[in-house]
Amino acid sequence: MLNSIEDMRKLDPAGMYDKIYRFPEQLAKAAEIGSKIQIDTNHFSGLKNIVVAGMGGSAIGGDTVRTYLAGKLEVPFVVCRHYALPGFVNENTLVVISSYSGNTEETLAALNEALAKKAKIVCFSTGGKIGQIAKINNLPFIQLPDGYPPRTALGYSFVPLLFLMAKLGFIDDVSEKISTLITGLKEFRELYAAEIESDNNRAKAIAEKIYGKIPIIYSGPELTDTVGTRWKGQICENAKCLAYNNQFAEFNHNELVGWNIIKSYKDKLIVIFLRNRDDLAQIRERMSIVKDIISKQNVEIVEVLAQGKTSLLRIFSLIQIGDFISYYLAILNKVDPTPVEVIDFLKNELERKK
Repeated sequence: MLNSIEDMRKLDPAGMYDKIYRFPEQLAKAAEIGSKIQIDTNHFSGLKNIVVAGMGGSAIGGDTVRTYLAGKLEVPFVVCRHYALPGFVNENTLVVISSYSGNTEETLAALNEALAKKAKIVCFSTGGKIGQIAKINNLPFIQLPDGYPPRTALGYSFVPLLFLMAKLGFIDDVSEKISTLITGLKEFRELYAAEIESDNNRAKAIAEKIYGKIPIIYSGPELTDTVGTRWKGQICENAKCLAYNNQFAEFNHNELVGWNIIKSYKDKLIVIFLRNRDDLAQIRERMSIVKDIISKQNVEIVEVLAQGKTSLLRIFSLIQIGDFISYYLAILNKVDPTPVEVIDFLKNELERKK
């Protein structure tokens, strides 16, 4: 099926493939939005910490910024996936409200709490209730293009937020770095394009390995930590199958023991290591030893190495191939990658019971 573009198109009427393939173009549009952000730096002076409030596809942009800026920021940066904000939030906190739809229940609750705590607030959304609240309270509001499932709008949740960090003086200008990222991803995507058959297409080959199994994704604690979360989310939402992720070295202190008794289901598992050439030497050593431990259980391990000269490109090179893999796995599972009906059902039930 993965070598038949006609079959793929039949299963993908909403064009998920095009959204994944054209992600570099989305980054370029997001950079235009980011470059036009106007912010009153006097109002946002004296910030002591940063909280990004969001869920799902809207939160992953904050996670990616957190990962990329780790070691660069001199203030704490936290992603809040909850109705309630951390207790430390006050008038010296930058609270970024990130909700693509503008109607995310948890994020709306966080916005109301941020207002009550008199935090410094910036909103990123296509509109919805968050857009209305921002207008009423005269909050900085960055309008995002609509028409995307939130998980396919990572460029819009990541790039403008990165520009905001630069405009507030936390980091240097990022325009050139984004331009380099776009160029690199345009080159890499041709390796995973639908026209490239499985024998020469690593994304298709890995999807075929995962097919019929539950992938367990292990990443490092630095550049690849958020990528593991992204892979899990994309496989679950696009391919409609379970996936799990964890990080070195944390899971070495607990989950690793669970590999002891897996005889009855080991043929249903596959492990994916997300690797970066700049992983700490201690992490690389752990990966090597854990690979031997799991291999002795006759569970297949696939290693995927980040590509590119810059740390930003290496992060997104892994995100890119993961997105393609999730798409091709959806095709193998014979499901439309776009709808997330069970999530829609849950939201409707929650709304009905209010």
